[in-house]
Amino acid sequence: MPLVNMRDMLQHAYQNGYAIGGFDLVSLDFLEAIIAAGEAQRSPLILSLAESHFEYYDFELAMAAAEQAAKRSSIPVAIHLDHGASFESAVKAINLGCNGVMVDASHEAFEGNVAMTKNIVDMSHACGVPVEGELGYVAGVEGEDAEKHPGEVVYTSVEEAKAYVEQTNVDLLAVSIGTVHGRMKGEPVLDFERLQQINQALNIPLVIHGGTGLSDEQFKRLIENGVAKINYYTALADAAGKRMRDNVAADKRCGYTGIVSGIQDAMRAEIERCMVNWGSAGQADAVLAVSEAWQPIHHVIIYNADVDDTAQVSNMMREGEKVLSQIPGVRRVITGNAVQEDAKYKFSWLIEFVHENVIDSYREHSDHVAFADNLFRPVAGDRISIDYIENHYPE
Repeated sequence: MPLVNMRDMLQHAYQNGYAIGGFDLVSLDFLEAIIAAGEAQRSPLILSLAESHFEYYDFELAMAAAEQAAKRSSIPVAIHLDHGASFESAVKAINLGCNGVMVDASHEAFEGNVAMTKNIVDMSHACGVPVEGELGYVAGVEGEDAEKHPGEVVYTSVEEAKAYVEQTNVDLLAVSIGTVHGRMKGEPVLDFERLQQINQALNIPLVIHGGTGLSDEQFKRLIENGVAKINYYTALADAAGKRMRDNVAADKRCGYTGIVSGIQDAMRAEIERCMVNWGSAGQADAVLAVSEAWQPIHHVIIYNADVDDTAQVSNMMREGEKVLSQIPGVRRVITGNAVQEDAKYKFSWLIEFVHENVIDSYREHSDHVAFADNLFRPVAGDRISIDYIENHYPE
């Protein structure tokens, strides 16, 4: 149950006047610190994996760890693709288990941003996955993440924000009102009047990128004006980096485990501080009560072949595994042969969908239609097809 629909989670935050952290992770230490902080504070949280950080880790391996950590936690967790680079990135992220996506087209002109985002929204909604859009541009200033977001800050306009949401149907919107990626230089000046107007015009959860360096009072005003998700990374990386430098200063001969000793505690303290400050601490049970559990659907087919050519059947299944696994919302495709020689049905498919919505979008997808009409149905005449949802029993 703890893996929940990110849309439900953020709607609860938006309607109840608090914000949930989208904490970017770049290693297992980050992941464990984020989950531990959430458990300690009974706070919902978002595990955020930014494509701009993929040079630091294997995305597929990190997703497997993030999903396992979420499933075994007792607090509501969502897993989000942050700053995706393309439509293909969003499909891959969803098929690997992300239940929220953000493909960053904020560098495009308005029309290009709308077109790219709308394409992502149509695909993602067909998979049951909410989408974060970005309008305006949050540039980098200094620090570890700054070089990944070059250029000048472009503020979000109220008029364009309204048109953008109407034309794309995004579920939440990242806005630019004066924050930066990386570390702030000097005292940050935020345009709260602009944010208030955007919130009144849209009435959907808003997102702030570049939360590091803001004061408690600034966070409070952001949340009062519709911010329900705050992206946070640089302060966590800085806390880990400081602890590592301190470890080396204390023992210049220490090895890897000595260097990283205590970095989880350092990050956890900062994450817990944010959860308390942003009001998400103590909200876990309330969010669980109103959120859809994020549960896969198993599309099961058992069948007999109408042909005696085993090579033809094997080739059909091999092609199906390759083609169908690329359809948005398909986690995995497994084909099988019966073990018992006298089994009523000799062959099987197990196709895992990320969400119930995929039952319809998969059926109608052009790649599935072509495969089924041209390769599968001519071979598999006698068949049974059923969709199952996983059972989750309270402990």
